[in-house]
Amino acid sequence: MNLLESKAVLLNKDKIRSRFIYHGMKRLFDIVAATCGIVILSPLMIIIAVLIKAEDHGPIFYKQVRVGRNGKTFKMYKFRSMFVNADQMLEELKEKNDVNGPMFKMKKDLRITKVGHFIREHSLDELPQFINVIKGDMSLVGPRPPLPSEVEQYTDYDKQRLYVIPGCTGLWQATSRNEVGFDGMVKLDLEYIQRANMFYDFLIICKTIFVIFKPNSSY
Repeated sequence: MNLLESKAVLLNKDKIRSRFIYHGMKRLFDIVAATCGIVILSPLMIIIAVLIKAEDHGPIFYKQVRVGRNGKTFKMYKFRSMFVNADQMLEELKEKNDVNGPMFKMKKDLRITKVGHFIREHSLDELPQFINVIKGDMSLVGPRPPLPSEVEQYTDYDKQRLYVIPGCTGLWQATSRNEVGFDGMVKLDLEYIQRANMFYDFLIICKTIFVIFKPNSSY
């Protein structure tokens, strides 16, 4: 039975951990690809940094604590796409959440800057996560790293997303994205974990590159 058809299916954590060859190849690919990505895309990243700074003179980068494999927390890096005081406004906006479950998304989030709208639409705000990949906090492909406050609301089924290293992109980001709610995202993540291999990772990366030029329902 496909994971998308039943929420009762549980993954074998020991079997996932024992895939040493795949994890080793994936880690090597992550380091090489992330390093090349930083070098090749550095002109674009400089342009984005200048635009962010010019718009409101605030910080270029945004750091946020996220939860990685086995519940380990780390600081995730992104290009700042919101106004400086955006985090302080979150509590009063929670009732306007457009996604069900422990995840916050707004289609028309007034906290997002003009530059932020563009880099979010094309997923360019995620480029600094190459640093997280090199550090080993993240992989190029994997489940979206959640906030600690989101994980506090997870069921045991949802926590299976934390069996692997989170990714800059993944099956959810490259396909349905915000067309599905939290439960749909979890099912896609678990389907990825169940099917993961180097070819599947490469396929998701190719889909993500396509999304950069022809955005899906990102917001």
